Amino acid sequence: MNLEIITPQQIQQRQYWISEISQLSGNFGADSQRLEQEITSEITRHGVSSLIGHLRLCGAIPEQYGHDTSEEKLYSKYTDVVIAQAYAAMGITSMVLKERADAADVECVTPRYSFVADAKAFRLSRTAKNQKDFKVQAMDGWKKGKPYAMVVCPVYQLPSRTSQIYQQAITRGVRISTYTHLSVLVRYAQYESRDRSIDLLQDIFKTVDTLNPSKIASIYWQAINRVMIEFDPSIRDVWIEEKKASSESIYLDREEALQFLASEREIMMKLSKEEAIREILKSSKIDNKIASVRSVSDNSILSIQ
Repeated sequence: MNLEIITPQQIQQRQYWISEISQLSGNFGADSQRLEQEITSEITRHGVSSLIGHLRLCGAIPEQYGHDTSEEKLYSKYTDVVIAQAYAAMGITSMVLKERADAADVECVTPRYSFVADAKAFRLSRTAKNQKDFKVQAMDGWKKGKPYAMVVCPVYQLPSRTSQIYQQAITRGVRISTYTHLSVLVRYAQYESRDRSIDLLQDIFKTVDTLNPSKIASIYWQAINRVMIEFDPSIRDVWIEEKKASSESIYLDREEALQFLASEREIMMKLSKEEAIREILKSSKIDNKIASVRSVSDNSILSIQ
């Protein structure tokens, strides 16, 4: 595939951050703070093109990160930092919150309205996703008095026909967005004005509130897309460009994942029988389970009289 929109610099930036996130100190709080500071500094140095690169490519969790690992958790924090920086580029005061449970990850305030936001990312190899993965209902409870909430997702991982998440979004005042939509808003803020982009975002929030509850994806996205494109004629060209970038990002994320999985398969095929057995035992965590079983003992509750 010939890349027309995503630049080599943005691809290199993606590769750098995949590696950087793997360099863990063992302290999640310190790692998160360092990551946020470095990304902010990077965007300050290289400008909005750096931020757009993150938005275009951050939706896929690298396959090289194990499930539920420190790398995966830090990557989730990375996507929160990216959307917070996107809102900041629009002139919105935004903050990545430190809470780890029962709270939104990003808080945003404008002179006219406020909202909370959360970034979602998925590995391409994950086939089963359900409505809870998108946290729409949870986001409603995390508004904490704010009128709006937004969940930002990779466009290719969202249901394209029907899903409860759209009905939930409409009835609960939660805006399901994509990194592509956010890229358009950021670019519009740069060439037009921040105030206009903030107005457009508010129009999008209001549009969700006016929709009749429905599970049909096309009804939801037709309303959102139309509001954006019709807000200002100049947005159409940016929209077309970011739509192409979205297709390119799918190709790049897919190639990245396939390359890693192919290398993993090759490594496994070269293992001896003994090495293969050790790897199976390691992945199944049998030894950990055995240790847990052995640690179970009478806790003497029944002896308390």
